[in-house]
Amino acid sequence: MKSLSIKDIAVKANVSITTVSFIINGKAKEKSISEAVIEKVEKIIAESGYKPNQIARSLRTGNSNIIGLIIEDISNSFFSRIARLIEDKAYKRGYKIIYSSTENSVDKAKELINMFKSRKVDAYIISPIKGIEEDIQMLMNDGNPVILFDRNLPDISTSYVGADHFNASYQSIKNFIDQGKKNIALVTIDINVAQITERLEGYKKALEDSGIEYNEDLVLKIHFNQEENETIAQIQKLLQHKAVDAVLFATNYLAISGLKALKQIDKKIGDDFAVIAYDDHEAFELHTPRISAIQQPLEEIAETIIKMILNQLSSKAKLPAEEVIIPARLVLRD
Repeated sequence: MKSLSIKDIAVKANVSITTVSFIINGKAKEKSISEAVIEKVEKIIAESGYKPNQIARSLRTGNSNIIGLIIEDISNSFFSRIARLIEDKAYKRGYKIIYSSTENSVDKAKELINMFKSRKVDAYIISPIKGIEEDIQMLMNDGNPVILFDRNLPDISTSYVGADHFNASYQSIKNFIDQGKKNIALVTIDINVAQITERLEGYKKALEDSGIEYNEDLVLKIHFNQEENETIAQIQKLLQHKAVDAVLFATNYLAISGLKALKQIDKKIGDDFAVIAYDDHEAFELHTPRISAIQQPLEEIAETIIKMILNQLSSKAKLPAEEVIIPARLVLRD
């Protein structure tokens, strides 16, 4: 069956082409079109399989119904899971998501923003890196809604949604200390973004509050984007040369490298040695013993982001910036 054109639908419904156009573009209410006519036209559209040309429509209405999502790395399970949730929630509300990874490169992030601008996306959800503040400010100056998540840029006055990383890290270290652990290591990334530095601050504060001296030798900062075999070798060195009795891994991929390192040096997780991973991963459930992990509230973060973006898109005036920090939760296993 050939799908109908706007003109065919208008003839079938016995209304003008303009009326059909208003209904398709969601302007029926403001143009005072009666419920009966809206229903009649929508029924014909549904039966005909009519699909508006998205590009032509966006030129007409100024809306693409597309939201650009820029994240650090889609292969990381934290980002892929949150991207999936955002995509589902946006789709149910009539928006599509296009996404790309920055891989923590300022140049790539700038290129992606320009690409999304040329695609005329309606709004941006960004997990940013330092160095793209000007680009984000320009988007906002042009009237585009922008929401930052996972990491914030203090110099930009826009809405932000994230988890409480300081507290999650603090609770993990306190848990180790309550088990009687004294030589607690932190394996983290050498990258200056708040959500990573907060994990280090939480680690330090928990030690301080328990009267344990902070020892820099027990903090391993892994270079971002280095080869995994290098990471594994560095973790092995830390665990073989220091009397470490517990480790907090500051990301799930560091924890996975850590589990590989432990296997290679045959160091067992048990009463004498404990591990907690930041950001859960299905590998931690499958491991024997199962690995305790900090779970960020992905569902809640995604829902909050989408609600904020849609509020901004539907608001005629510019909404004040909001900051929503959601607690993460420590899941203790075995």
